[in-house]
Order: sequence, then C-alpha cells, then structure tokens
Amino acid sequence: MSLPVHLVPGLDEVAVGHEVTVDGDEAHHAVAVRRLRVGEQVVLTDGRGTSARGAVTSTGKRVFAVEVEELTRHDRPEPDLVVVQAIPKGDRGELAVEVLTEIGVASVVPWAASRSVAVWKGERATKSLARWRSTAREAAKQARRSWHPEVTEMVTTADVVALVGSAGLAVVLHEEATSSLAALDVPTSGRVVVVVGPEGGLSEDEVAAFVAAGAVAVKLGTEVLRTSTAGVAAVSALLSRTPRWR
Repeated sequence: MSLPVHLVPGLDEVAVGHEVTVDGDEAHHAVAVRRLRVGEQVVLTDGRGTSARGAVTSTGKRVFAVEVEELTRHDRPEPDLVVVQAIPKGDRGELAVEVLTEIGVASVVPWAASRSVAVWKGERATKSLARWRSTAREAAKQARRSWHPEVTEMVTTADVVALVGSAGLAVVLHEEATSSLAALDVPTSGRVVVVVGPEGGLSEDEVAAFVAAGAVAVKLGTEVLRTSTAGVAAVSALLSRTPRWR
C-alpha cells in the first residue's frame, strides 16, 4: 500500500535520524481527518526533489512529528514541460491543472487569451489562482511527485510570446493546423512549451504571434478536444517520445 505523502517547507538540512515537525493545515488534515497515529509510516516531501520516509513519533491538534529513516533526492525531470493554459470557464481550469500535474508537467501558466470566456480580475483572480495552486499541490501529493509543479501568475499574450521564444520546442494546439506532433523532434532536455487555447479557440493574431516567435502549430487529430483535456493529450504524446516515458 502506498504511504501517505505530506508537503513540508524544506528538507535541505535534514538527515536520517532527524525529527521533522509538520504543522498548520497540512498537519490538521493528517491528524483530524486521516486520523494519523504514532508509529504510522509516512513520506514527507519538499516539492523540490527531496523526500523523507519515517515513522510518526507524536501528534497534536495541528502538528505531528516524524523521525526520518530514509532520505531520497531526485534529479529534476527533463525536459521541463510547461503548459500555457487559456483560462476556461467554471471548474475546467482546476481539472486541467489536476491532470497536468498528475502527468508530470513542470509549470502551468494561466493565460488571459482574447477569446477566453472567463475573466480573472480583482478578488476573483486571487481566488481562482489560489484554487489552481491548491489543486496542483494536492494532485502532486496524490501522484507522489518529488518535484511539484509551479502555477504562475496569470500572463498576457505578450508574455506567452516571450515564453515561446525561450523554449527549445514550443507547440500551439490548433484545429486548423496541418502539422502533427509525430513530425516533431522532441528535445530530451531544456524547456518544451505547449500552448492550449480557450473554448472559443485561438485568434488568428495569437497563432501568428506564437508562430513568429518560433512555435509550431499542430493538430492532435480529427477530434476537437476540450481545453481542459487538450493539454494532457499533447503532453502525453510528447512524453512518450522522451526518456521519461521509456
């Protein structure tokens, strides 16, 4: 049975035999909801490549402690998969973040596309971004990831153009494209960017700007996928051609 995973701020100074204290909401959920008990084995991760396994030595109302028995440090997965996700309506953004996290992306970038139905402004933007980040955090623990993804601040189209220009490979999912992912050489290191449009599709100006910056417009197939699932389909196809999935 897989051990429960809990996120801690850092494990850089931790060694086998050390005791690590977990507090706050993370501990409250473990103790009050999961009924964590002394002696139970758990895994702690800092989300930056280090994981520690050990037994719970004590519990409190919003705190528990673990004695580290095993410490593992993992290299950052290559290549870095970055998904620019146009902001969708409803909870489809959180669905996209969840499945993209499970599949192993390094970053999810919320994008205010010209045809996005949902608009993030003011308090709504703050709350929506917090939900995306919470979803990524919980999905990363569920997927037992040592490296957790970043959910960035919302970006503009100009920001996406700059991101595309800095990538080793950038693809834009577009139903009218003539190229396919199968025709591309996928790098084994560096940054790979996937741009996913909103429910209303990408505008001609957006596609032209991304292609001018070095992106390749690609079509996934004859079916038109939802914005919440197109990214995971594209990333899966790309990962299948890298050492990460071989």
